[in-house]
Amino acid sequence: MAKFERIIPILVYDDIPSARDFLVDAFGFAPGGVQRTPDGVAVHGEVCVGDLVIWLHRATPEHDLASPRLQAVATGGLVVHLDDVDAHCAHARQRGARVESEPQDQPYGQREYGARDPEGHRWWFASPLK
Repeated sequence: MAKFERIIPILVYDDIPSARDFLVDAFGFAPGGVQRTPDGVAVHGEVCVGDLVIWLHRATPEHDLASPRLQAVATGGLVVHLDDVDAHCAHARQRGARVESEPQDQPYGQREYGARDPEGHRWWFASPLK
C-alpha cells in the first residue's frame, strides 16, 4: 500500500486574487502567491492554514471546474480547527463573511460556526469542547 504524505484541497474561484485576499483578511489565513499568465490572468493561488496549503484554481470549462457561485447548492466544504471560534466568527463577519450558523456547541464534541466566502464555498470553524 502507498504511504500517503499529504492532501492539498483545491477550491475553484472566478477571481483568484480577490478570493485570496478575502481568505487572508476575513479568515486569517496566511497568503501564498498568485501565478499569472504572461497577459496577467490569475491561474493559480495559494493560502496557508497552519501546515496545510489550499490551492485556489481558476474556473475553467476545459477542466469542468466552476465556482460554487454558479451552482444552486454547495456539494462540500472545509472544516478548520482553531482556538477561539467566537472571536473568529466576529472577525470574519466584520470582514464580510456570510455567517450561516452562529457559534454553538455540537453533540459531537466541538463548538463551531459556518460561513461562506464571497464565491459560495462553505467553511466551518471549530474548537474542541473542553
